[in-house]
Amino acid sequence: MYFLTGWPRRLLCPLRSEEEPFHIQPSSQRFYFGVLSETQLSIWFSRPSVLIVSYIESAKAAAQFGFYQKAEWKPDDSMIAVATAKGYILLFDVLGRGDDKSLYEPVYPKGSPRVRATPGYKEEQCAPALSLEMKKPVDLEAPITSLRSLQEDLLVCTADGYLHVLHWDGLGSNGRKAICLSTIPFSLDLQSARGGPSLDLEGVYIRCMEYCVTLDGFAVVLSDGRLGFITPLSNTITADQLQGVWAADVNDGTCVAVNNKYRLMAFGCASGSVLVYMIDTTTGSMQLSHKLELTPKHYPDIYNKTGPVKLICWSPDYSVVMVTWECGGLSLWSVFGAHLICTLGEDFAYRSDGTKKEPVKISSMSWGAEGYHLWVLPIKQERREQQQEEEAEQQQKQEEEEEMATPPQPSLQAGILQFHFIKSALTVNPCTSNQEQVLLHGEDRLYLTCGDPSQVHSAADTHPHTHLHPPDGSPPHQPPDPDSSLSQGLSTLLGHKHWHVVQIHSTYLESNWPIRFAAIDTAGQCMAVAGRRGFAHYSLFTRKWKLFGNITQEQNMTVTGGLAWWKDFVVVACYNYIDQQEQLRLYQRSSNLDNAFASVTKLHSDTLLLNVFRDMVIVFRADCSICLYSLERRNDSPHPTASVELLQEVSMSRYIPHPALVVSVTLTSVRTETGITLKAPQQACMAESIMLNLAGQLIMLQRDRSGPQVREKETPANNKKLLPFCPPVVLAQCVENVWTTCRSNRKKRHLLEALWLSCGEAGMKVWLPLFPRDHRKPHSFLSRRIMLPFHINIYPLAVLFEDALVLGATNETVLYDGLQGAAEPLEALFPYCTVERTSQIYLHHILRQLLVRNLGEQALMLAQSCASLPYFPHVMELMVHVVLEEEATSREPIPDPLLPTVAKFITEFPLFLQTIVHCARKTEYALWNYLFAAVGNPKDLFEECLMAQDLDTAASYLIILQSMEVPAVSRQHATLLFNTALEQGKWDLCRHMIRFLKAIGSGEMDTPPPTPTTQEPSSTGGFEFFRNRSISLSQSADTIAMGKFNLQKTFSMPSGPSSRGRDGECPENMYIDMMLWRHARHLLEQVRLRDLGCFSAQLGFELIGWLCRERNRVARVEDFVSALKRLHKDFLWPFPVIPGGSISSPLKNGRCRTVLSTRLLKSQSADSLLNSDMDTAPSRAASSNNTWLDGLGQRSKDMDAASSSHSNQHSPQTHDAFLSLLTSKGNQARTAFSNPPEDMPLSYSPSAFFLTPPVEEYSVGSATDLTETSSVVDGDWTMVDESSSTLSLSQAELEHISMELANKGPHKSQVQLRYLLHVFMEAGCLEWCVVIGLILRDANVIKQVIGFLDSPEVPQDTVQSVQSGLLAVDTWVSTDCLGYKPFLNLIQPQLQDLMDSAAEQVQPEAFQPSSQSSKLGGSEGPGGAAAPRPEDGRGATAPLGLALPSLEPAGGFPRPPSEDCPPEQTEELGEDEGAYDCTLS
Repeated sequence: MYFLTGWPRRLLCPLRSEEEPFHIQPSSQRFYFGVLSETQLSIWFSRPSVLIVSYIESAKAAAQFGFYQKAEWKPDDSMIAVATAKGYILLFDVLGRGDDKSLYEPVYPKGSPRVRATPGYKEEQCAPALSLEMKKPVDLEAPITSLRSLQEDLLVCTADGYLHVLHWDGLGSNGRKAICLSTIPFSLDLQSARGGPSLDLEGVYIRCMEYCVTLDGFAVVLSDGRLGFITPLSNTITADQLQGVWAADVNDGTCVAVNNKYRLMAFGCASGSVLVYMIDTTTGSMQLSHKLELTPKHYPDIYNKTGPVKLICWSPDYSVVMVTWECGGLSLWSVFGAHLICTLGEDFAYRSDGTKKEPVKISSMSWGAEGYHLWVLPIKQERREQQQEEEAEQQQKQEEEEEMATPPQPSLQAGILQFHFIKSALTVNPCTSNQEQVLLHGEDRLYLTCGDPSQVHSAADTHPHTHLHPPDGSPPHQPPDPDSSLSQGLSTLLGHKHWHVVQIHSTYLESNWPIRFAAIDTAGQCMAVAGRRGFAHYSLFTRKWKLFGNITQEQNMTVTGGLAWWKDFVVVACYNYIDQQEQLRLYQRSSNLDNAFASVTKLHSDTLLLNVFRDMVIVFRADCSICLYSLERRNDSPHPTASVELLQEVSMSRYIPHPALVVSVTLTSVRTETGITLKAPQQACMAESIMLNLAGQLIMLQRDRSGPQVREKETPANNKKLLPFCPPVVLAQCVENVWTTCRSNRKKRHLLEALWLSCGEAGMKVWLPLFPRDHRKPHSFLSRRIMLPFHINIYPLAVLFEDALVLGATNETVLYDGLQGAAEPLEALFPYCTVERTSQIYLHHILRQLLVRNLGEQALMLAQSCASLPYFPHVMELMVHVVLEEEATSREPIPDPLLPTVAKFITEFPLFLQTIVHCARKTEYALWNYLFAAVGNPKDLFEECLMAQDLDTAASYLIILQSMEVPAVSRQHATLLFNTALEQGKWDLCRHMIRFLKAIGSGEMDTPPPTPTTQEPSSTGGFEFFRNRSISLSQSADTIAMGKFNLQKTFSMPSGPSSRGRDGECPENMYIDMMLWRHARHLLEQVRLRDLGCFSAQLGFELIGWLCRERNRVARVEDFVSALKRLHKDFLWPFPVIPGGSISSPLKNGRCRTVLSTRLLKSQSADSLLNSDMDTAPSRAASSNNTWLDGLGQRSKDMDAASSSHSNQHSPQTHDAFLSLLTSKGNQARTAFSNPPEDMPLSYSPSAFFLTPPVEEYSVGSATDLTETSSVVDGDWTMVDESSSTLSLSQAELEHISMELANKGPHKSQVQLRYLLHVFMEAGCLEWCVVIGLILRDANVIKQVIGFLDSPEVPQDTVQSVQSGLLAVDTWVSTDCLGYKPFLNLIQPQLQDLMDSAAEQVQPEAFQPSSQSSKLGGSEGPGGAAAPRPEDGRGATAPLGLALPSLEPAGGFPRPPSEDCPPEQTEELGEDEGAYDCTLS
């Protein structure tokens, strides 16, 4: 509404004086301010705020008349009356200079357009030069207590009990009347007034008096503290024609101020509160409307220590009132008592170090023009004495030092404080209430809540024409911002706390200050402002203002009834000075601002208010009539125009006593019971009723549908007559603002067809429609609408109907600790004030009110319509929380508690369980029993969560159970939840549960559970390594074998929950370990290797150590074929296929085909088909026959080239080929090639590198997911002959290439399988190694495992299991999966060895590993050809073996060897110093 902003400004009087100003009085338009000190009358101008003229009384006259006390302006600003202490009225003429000279004139820079354009309007931007002349004084022979101007009269109250009526002009004896107060009859109401005076007024006089135009009477405070209201019974004020009423039971009144717009009288009392009275229209008695007082809740220190009320000041638009007390301070309330600002608390009253400030005491205050400023005269008496002493000392010093005159000290100059305010556009232009934006305006800027135009949603539904590009080049919609998740709506209206501030054009402000009206369009993209003359508008699209091109047109109109936006037109109700008539004008936004492009309609009476509803304009006029006009857009001319047609006129003079009392007029589609059915939502589009806010009373006029209804089809379109309106009905009292919308939404009819009211201290009210459910016939006794009150914590400025939100603003303060000394600067006295955007949910209030009234069905319909809102869970929590706090903390027993009803209501929604637990966790423990008595036992709710698979909510219930139940119960439930979380793979929850179970076990029930000793999986832990990997494992074994690649030290087996530490042996850890082991066993039994890997990585489970223990138990493979199938399924690995083309291959020779397939398979597993002597490093001219394990001991720096390009190891020679299998009509596979890697040296590129596309059609067996960044082509299948630079592949070879490609699974799966292979190798689970070797089709792995099977440590049944498993696989391959046949053929020699060795039953001690295969430096790997080791010469190598110590996190935590490998192996490693032996424990 009104908000304080910035720091106050101090205006210093240029005339040095010992006198303090103590009274300020504004002229009627508030452009001039009369300021009184004891012998001086000064007149100040408002903008610029400068002193114009001062009249200083001579000492002789001051002795005769006494000091000045009060002042009053004549309504036309031509005279000013001053009351003096000895009972004189001094009248001054305020004269302007005749020579058009100004006191202050603006100086423009050279070439400024304003100088040339406005020769005749200079005086409006200047401070005029005035002079004061005293006329003959009038002696009233008694001290003057009050001075009020009334049209042509001046009313003066004196301390001898008389009321004097003086004429401003004829101040002779004939212009004077004196009425004795004791002759005026006073009674409690006008009906009992005829019984003669009922109040003894002997010796009583009027202490303070104000005239109220709309009540036509005087509000008075009598000298005995009584409050009264005096009404003249006829037009003239004479003694026998006055009648008084007084307020019962009040006798401590101090001052009064009247509100003409709302017909209220605010009386200040000695108790510190302000009583606001209204006059009862039927009896004429004074009725208390509401009180304005500080509450002990918000102002505990000061609420009863303020002293008597000193001054009350209504703002110029009568929407707020400012109050100050004897002890000082300022407080602002809205008209019906919503408290906005108070300077007696918080940062206004305390410094940042906590010390209390003295509140500023105020002798007089007045609002400036349009309420943008508050002029305040502070009392500085106490400080003056100190300052005078200090000054005297300073003066002496300075005089001694130099003989110059001292500069005037600002501390002793008379100072006026000017507080700055920004206010809501609703206060003067209430037509903005149907918008969903908040618009505030200060004297030179606008504050908007709407978002950036680049984020605005398509406004096509509200603006049917915005898709046309306006001629001014402003785009109708800019593309939505990519960063904004929601386009308009909530994100822009609530997304941040900052305002969009638009500076009003200075050229317009200079000649038309102050801004009187402001409006914003529905989309929040266009603003219009109107000042003293003309108007201007602004577009957020173009960021430009549009002003009248012709200044004469601007100055010849003044906006009277406000302005509004309709589509892309500004609708203005204005007065035309040339034609001297009222007009309704529409200006198109994109056209130039000129009357030539305006649609003008003449109006017959002054317009006071206007509003827009759909394509209609409603106008309220000074003759108390309402006119409805229809608007239609015309595009026939080059500039679009609008045609306006009068639809209907409604006279309201019978119901409206004074036109100034109408605060707002709104056309709505809201109706009472006549037409609310679910079948007729189209009536939401029609203008059904008029809402009038008449001095705070909301009056509704509905269309009269009682007569014969003519169907729309039967009436011709041109003479469709609108229905008349019924007599008005009063809907609500004390209404400040009304919001309604013209949109309709079938899903949210409750919210969109409701009427929203803001009612001051009473909060808000909503007039909600009640709909029958499921097309049932409504109950005859059930009302069709209901008025529900609810309280909110902010002052509402806009309502978002569908989003169930109220938007507002609030004052915030920032402390500034300035220079603290004897004379504190203003910055230290007052904090810096800012205005913050706020919003509040109101849905829970409405649902609760409906439940209280047993309208649960309506509440359910309303809640279901809003269930999709993002904060709906919060709404539910709030509802439970508020009811719980009220009922559980109530001292009296509650006869009909609401909490069970609320609980039952919430069970209708799926978020019932989480609502209850969130509410409980935000409520203190003492209230839990009351809550769970209503909603159910937490154990049952926990089990419900488990059944509903809502584990996170179940975990929250566990915390409640921990507090409410014994440890055994919470342990039992925690175990249940832990097992479920393990099964579902909720790893975060599992980690929390481990910590929770430890905390329960160690008895730390009340303390927060300690951080577990488990290392977080982000630092170590299996599969986490692949998430943050710094290497690529896309290469297959042959690429690793090339010696350019190694596994960096990136991961190690993390030490799990059973880490051997101080708590390794305690029972809780054993208990947790048992559960983890059980789950791992369960996963392995079900052949869920992928889940096992995730489980190990996420929970830091020691997989290798556990597998070592389980090697001969659960870590066996019962059925090789089903295990292989399950791995294919889990890792999305395609079964290998033999291409159909190979059967009808051009290579008739079978041997040739087999060779190719063998070579291709070798290339994938271990062999490179590219000659090594093309390699860049001569030291690497090695055969490519290294095993997978041989490549692991390398330094990490060798892999930069490999990992950076993710290419094959031969990227210097070959292009990185991506084969994309595009299946076209003929099912032809085409090959597409990627560009070579950027880091490839071009000198090594082959001169011609191509693949001939296949001619023959064939089907592709399995085009699988060729994902991730790695090169799709993982094997090296580019066969280059040294002698020839080109190479053509035959079709069969090409088919093999594409098949090999299709036979590989996703890169990620390959990485995971390789990792699992390493884990099983290290743990010695050879059967699993065989299965993974088969799926990867890695011959080296199979060779290696079969080599290990000869070891004496390998149990015989493992050997037999591998044999029988491989035989089973062979059988399955022959019948069901021929794709594996080439691979089995490749490893045939090893399989044969295995069968033979089994047949021979070799004795264990006969097995002696050869030095070549057991020593790292040996030239032969376990199953490959001889290979020189180039890295040996480069430094220490990591030992290779079943336990791979190189697989540790970079800079990570090396495991103690005893953890992962058995002691015997450790000893041997020590003896052999980096060698490895095939002995297995």
